Amino acid sequence: MTSPDSTRHPDPGLERWRLILGAAAERCTGPLHGSAADRDAALEWLYGRDEDLRRRGVRRGPGGSRQGGTGPSQLTAVDWLDDIHRLFPKETVERLERDAVEQYEIHEIVTDPDVLARVEPSQTLLRAVLRTKHLMNPEVLVLARRIVEAVVRQLLEKLRPEVRRAFTGSRSRRPSRLALARDFDFKSTIRANLAHYQPEQRRVLIQRPHFHSRTRRHLESWQLVLLVDQSGSMAGSVIHSAVTAACLWSLPGLKTHLVAFDTEVVDPTRDVTDPVELLMKVQLGGGTDIARAVDYGSSLVENPRRAIVVVVSDFYEGGDPYRLVRTVRALVEQGSTVLCLAALDEEAEPVYDRDLAGRLAQCGAQVGAMTPGRLAEFVAEKVGGSR
Repeated sequence: MTSPDSTRHPDPGLERWRLILGAAAERCTGPLHGSAADRDAALEWLYGRDEDLRRRGVRRGPGGSRQGGTGPSQLTAVDWLDDIHRLFPKETVERLERDAVEQYEIHEIVTDPDVLARVEPSQTLLRAVLRTKHLMNPEVLVLARRIVEAVVRQLLEKLRPEVRRAFTGSRSRRPSRLALARDFDFKSTIRANLAHYQPEQRRVLIQRPHFHSRTRRHLESWQLVLLVDQSGSMAGSVIHSAVTAACLWSLPGLKTHLVAFDTEVVDPTRDVTDPVELLMKVQLGGGTDIARAVDYGSSLVENPRRAIVVVVSDFYEGGDPYRLVRTVRALVEQGSTVLCLAALDEEAEPVYDRDLAGRLAQCGAQVGAMTPGRLAEFVAEKVGGSR
């Protein structure tokens, strides 16, 4: 039995264990009160749906009874979102929203206008919008577009400086007479001005600053053909591909194509400068015909030796794998660079058909996973390496 003192002054450690283990642990930890009970109600609303946890008694108590808080059946998605933003830190809220959308497929998170008006934009919710926008009426689509715009803006702000750095050129060890703050050579400057050190003020007077030079990136008549699998499992890569293409589009001397595919091939290159509009037109799901997409991509190549063909897919081919291998081999043999990416996103954690990816690697394709920033560096290195 819990003493009155423990009710007035609950043990934080016991409360945490009770939140983790569920109502079945109350005989050891005591019941929850106040905000702890509210947190438990919010967790129960979501994780009480997990049949495995329910069978093990981790979340629910006997008969589904609970002590304190609001019963899960009384909470709506709107109430739940309000509660978790009030009760949990931001990183926990993001995890809860991700589980609600991706693990338990609570579609009202992204199809209910009241919920969309309250929800904090995130990449998880953007992926959910892309998967469920076919369920939305025009009013809800307007609210969903707010999420797409906010997340795309965040991604562009992060990626644009990385692309700019990649294509500006790399630093050289040779000194430069051009005084630019970004190329300031701190070590050489200090070494050259040590004779002017003032011990009383503990500072060095800089009379002759030193600067790095930079190697020049040559962007002349190159093509980047970005072929993106829009099957449901590739939602994150579709988002980052659209944003990456938008960042690369305006670079001088680099002609960028963006092609989306499932069993059909769609060329939305004309929308590449507006990644929000592009993503609102993407249709996630369906089968996958990679061979057909690569055939189309190869038809876009103008100068094979100055072309980079990037295939972003999990490589679970629903079409003809032999045709795919033949086309990739032909691209490599004619001098094109073929890059097969099993993931293009910030995590770069791929799940893919290793057998087919291995066969493509044997044909001369480069196979891996990349962040968007690393892809920009790869393209810059390839293009800048030509003379």
